[in-house]
Amino acid sequence: MEAQVKRISTWLLASAMVFAAFSSAVAQDMKKVKIGTEGAYPPFNSIDPNGQLVGFDIDIAKALCAAAKFECEFVVQDWDGIIDGLNAKKYDAIIASMSITEERKKVVDFTNKYYNTPAKFVAKKGAGLDISPEGLKGKAVGVQRATIHENFLRDNFPDLDIRAYATQDEANADLVAGRVDLVMADSVALLGGFVETPEGADFEFVGPDYSDPKWHGEGAGIAVRKGETDLVNALNAAIDQIRSDGTYKAISDKYFDFDVYGKPVS
Repeated sequence: MEAQVKRISTWLLASAMVFAAFSSAVAQDMKKVKIGTEGAYPPFNSIDPNGQLVGFDIDIAKALCAAAKFECEFVVQDWDGIIDGLNAKKYDAIIASMSITEERKKVVDFTNKYYNTPAKFVAKKGAGLDISPEGLKGKAVGVQRATIHENFLRDNFPDLDIRAYATQDEANADLVAGRVDLVMADSVALLGGFVETPEGADFEFVGPDYSDPKWHGEGAGIAVRKGETDLVNALNAAIDQIRSDGTYKAISDKYFDFDVYGKPVS
């Protein structure tokens, strides 16, 4: 009887060791992916008072990593160096509301879009501005540096006094202070990050939506280094999965009361 108990104990110990080795191998086999993000573009990505990354981009990134069975960590990077950081291998993918444009496709590869919203101007309520290239001649506009919005303004509003800022919050602050007449950015970022805040109470959207694919791209996608097809395919499959299983909608409903995914680009 004692010998039988010893045999059972030995078997259980051996089984536990095999299971532990298997679990360790599975953990090691999980693809480790570093995600670059800005942390300064609410409600998409920002840093809360506790120093934690929060926002739509962050929740989407976490959901995609879970769906793809990736072990992910975030790296915060200033926007104007975010593509350089990717190509320098500081991280493996950018999830930071980066629009898919032909210019960017020259230096990075993209997944399919995970949302698509138009750009707009914001100005002081009652400013009575004529929102046209001629009507805004000489007016000062704030915009985040190295964005599609800066490119759009420089190409389409040549007589504007364009002032580029490191972050959208800095541009918004100068609008409140009266140092610029307008700001331009993604409409949802301006809505949740400014217009609906106490600081933005005296300001409103002016003019039309802007969503020309030539400047504004095909929506926001995930950027990866050129040639990393397996990662692109895995992330695209994860986007499809969270769209189909309700995870995407649950995240979207947490932040927005409209369809942030947007219509297909015509």
